[in-house]
Amino acid sequence: MISYATIGTNDLERATKFYDALLAPLGGRRTFANGDRMQFYGSKETPGMLAVSKPYDEQPATVGNGTMIGLPAATKPQVDAAHAAAVAAGGTCDGPPGQRMPTFYGAYVRDPDGHKVCIFNMG
Repeated sequence: MISYATIGTNDLERATKFYDALLAPLGGRRTFANGDRMQFYGSKETPGMLAVSKPYDEQPATVGNGTMIGLPAATKPQVDAAHAAAVAAGGTCDGPPGQRMPTFYGAYVRDPDGHKVCIFNMG
């Protein structure tokens, strides 16, 4: 249902290194870029994309209060691997991997710009 989501950044190089690491265990990869302003990510398994972008209005990127991006993982070990990769790439743990509800296993990180990301497995 969602075609793509965009996350703002103040440092595109730092952000792409972070999202390269976070998305690799989930099968995500860089798909295309819009110059030095935006990088898109996607996978062959899902139609949706994630973009990391410098704001077009050239104002500082800020974190949305209550905003969170959810990234599905096929397995619990993928959740664990993505969380570990995100923290190793400069993110901060905002909730370690674990069973949150009977059918929801998730982990939470903040990217280097402070955006909250949930990596989860349902089932």
